Amino acid sequence: MKIAAVTDDNETISQHFGRAKQYSIITIKDGQIISRELREKANHEDFQREGLEAQHQHHNDPRGRGFGRHSGEKHKRMFATINDCQILLARGMGQGAHNGLLQMGIQPIITDIPEIEKAVRAVLDKSIEDHLERLH
Repeated sequence: MKIAAVTDDNETISQHFGRAKQYSIITIKDGQIISRELREKANHEDFQREGLEAQHQHHNDPRGRGFGRHSGEKHKRMFATINDCQILLARGMGQGAHNGLLQMGIQPIITDIPEIEKAVRAVLDKSIEDHLERLH
C-alpha cells in the first residue's frame, strides 16, 4: 500500500491540498513503513498562466470551491503523480478535489495530525479521524 501526504517540508502535512508543493509517498508492507519518496506536485501557482478567469472561476460556482469548468483538469494534473497511491493525507482541501480523489479510487483523509509519520501510523492502527468539516 502507498500513502501520499501533501507537504512542503517532507515532515509535516500541509494545511491546504491545493497549495502544497510536494507529496511525501510512504510505502507500507506487512504493516511496516518500508520506504519514503518525495514527488513534485502541481499547485495553485502552477496554473496562474491559465488566466485570471480560470484561476478564480470556482468562486462563482454554486457547488463551492473546486467544481468549476477548469477545476477537473487541474485536479487531474495534481493527482497524476499519485495514481499509484491508495490514500492521500491532507489537513484541508476543497470539496472538488476531495470528490476527484474519490473518483480516482484514492481515499482522501483530512487529518488534524500535522506530522506525516504520526498520521501514517494512525492510518495503520486505524485510529485516524477523517475531519470532513475541514473541507471547503
